[in-house]
Amino acid sequence: MERRAFLKTLPVVTVAAGASPSAAEGLEPIVLPASEKDGGKSLLAAVQLRRTNRSISPQPLPPQMLSNLLWAAFGINREEAAFGKPGRTAPSASNSQEIDLYLALPEGVYLYEAVPHRLTPVVAGDFRARAGRRGAATAPVNIFYVVDLTRYDLGPRQPDRRIGDPEVQKSYYYTDTGFIAQNVYLFAASEGLAAWFHNCDKENTVKEFKLRPQQRVLFAQTVVVARLLLPDDLGLLGMALLAVTILHALTETGFDQALIQRSKTFSPL
Repeated sequence: MERRAFLKTLPVVTVAAGASPSAAEGLEPIVLPASEKDGGKSLLAAVQLRRTNRSISPQPLPPQMLSNLLWAAFGINREEAAFGKPGRTAPSASNSQEIDLYLALPEGVYLYEAVPHRLTPVVAGDFRARAGRRGAATAPVNIFYVVDLTRYDLGPRQPDRRIGDPEVQKSYYYTDTGFIAQNVYLFAASEGLAAWFHNCDKENTVKEFKLRPQQRVLFAQTVVVARLLLPDDLGLLGMALLAVTILHALTETGFDQALIQRSKTFSPL
């Protein structure tokens, strides 16, 4: 499929995803800046630093950082791949690209469209609490992984003749979600962000995101600016504060002056 032909299918995809004008009233599409393809840490360094970090900050991600994150997660990295579709930064079964990324932001929910690299409004309102407990409920960005079962090609060109089996599909879309989530983790490690992959409120999310019966909510992932101090750092901070407090107390009692006076009474032998 040519790039121009693929672009023409975007309005259909948006409507199918449930982005009704009434639900998204007051929201405008967010045109993301062009993603940067260089910078950050090396792959091996990012792998070394990859971890779950729940020490999140309410600080929003800058537009350029959000753009780079979404491209790294599941953006377009080549114009043509298997089955005539564009290639993505994460693999999928028979290049089905069946996983959609829904972003819950403070003002509403958006669908990430890899072409033309933008966020399309789905529903207005703050639904971040559907991402789960702890800080995820108030995090500036929560990514919801949603599978669209209609993306699986059941035609004669499909090499996996069992791809219509729901259990086979389940093995594919869970695996494909893992690929994307790991991309997010590695990008977060490369850029010093906090990332956390977790479960979510699937039942209410389906209704509030206006999803179709062929769509399933799978997981959520929180990605934010990391707090400057992690839990492991608090012990060192506490000891440092204790030392400063003791020194301050000694100063206030005149102990430092006593030491100075005492040193003057010594004479060399």
